[in-house]
Amino acid sequence: MFGYISPDRPYLFIKDEELYKAMYCGVCQGIKKGCGQAARTALTYDMAFMSALVHNIMGQDVKIVKQHCVLHPFKKRPIAEADDLTVLLGCVNTVLSYHKLLDDKNDGQARGALRFIYKKGYKRVVKKYPAIDAIVSAQMAAQAKLEKEGCTIIDMACEPSAVMMSDLTQEVLGDKATPYTQKLSYAVGKWIYLADALDDYDKDVKKGRYNVLYNAYGEKSKELAVKNNRSELVFIFDSLFADMRESLNNIKFYFNHDLTDNIILRGIPIRTRHLLFGGCEKKKAKMEETDVNEKVQS
Repeated sequence: MFGYISPDRPYLFIKDEELYKAMYCGVCQGIKKGCGQAARTALTYDMAFMSALVHNIMGQDVKIVKQHCVLHPFKKRPIAEADDLTVLLGCVNTVLSYHKLLDDKNDGQARGALRFIYKKGYKRVVKKYPAIDAIVSAQMAAQAKLEKEGCTIIDMACEPSAVMMSDLTQEVLGDKATPYTQKLSYAVGKWIYLADALDDYDKDVKKGRYNVLYNAYGEKSKELAVKNNRSELVFIFDSLFADMRESLNNIKFYFNHDLTDNIILRGIPIRTRHLLFGGCEKKKAKMEETDVNEKVQS
């Protein structure tokens, strides 16, 4: 997880904003229980979204209590108590963080050295949930192989991340998993990979690192890549949005799902438009965003 998943806050109900923050704090507590204090530093709101999603699909309600926390010692905050499912998701977060930093190390990035922060927690997860580590290890290895080969096919380069998210979600959901929960998590995993490729495009080109969009398009900047390949990029993302919408319509939710609907149906498309067009001139960006909006809403 890279921290790209977020809601469209102007359209988020106050109750859902509170739930979102409480789920975030709950996963933080879950990481503490499952992996130790140090691993909490890797938490992102991506996992708060996953917690809200899988709790709802599994029909497991959360108990929200007001407590103090390390970052907010003077005022109590609503926190979702860390149940077994939240602890499991915290462990998933730690394994993903550790392997991401290991990948950074292999890419020669300085931040890869920070993996030692999560090593102790990671070892605890491997002992308790070996299947989680096996899924992440296998797909990260597949990703590394494609990158080493200089893969130029966008769908192929996205596959390990998409499969990893799908397999992790299936592992967490167990017998509550369905073809549609798999399809949704697959699309979200693919979207995260592409969002990261867009976000890092210029940095990767400058530093000579692998980026599937650069390998596919060969443009010296993200702005040129988007400008010259707009139709294909819009089609790729629009197809993912369609898969997400179809999956949501066919998943049984046990509770109100306004929060996850907001994130998937509004937050993800808005973040995509920002990543695609945020660096362009305002006038051009507005034209591009209108084009994507028309496709998303059609």
